[in-house]
Amino acid sequence: MQTILAILLILAMAATLFALVKGIVQFLRTSHEDLTGDGPNMSGRKQNQAMRMRIFFQGIAVLIVVLILLLAGSER
Repeated sequence: MQTILAILLILAMAATLFALVKGIVQFLRTSHEDLTGDGPNMSGRKQNQAMRMRIFFQGIAVLIVVLILLLAGSER
């Protein structure tokens, strides 16, 4: 069980890193028109979506760490 959780943790951390990089790339693609335009724009929406993805995967990673620690504590 510990091995499966460790693999899932690595996958969750990789997904978090991917979402972070995706958000940074989208941030770097922001143009002057995006910043000075009226109302929400596609660039901002994509940045927010990448941020939500990162937070989601980060939360999953934290839950897996908690499960690993609980299982490690119950084995003693």
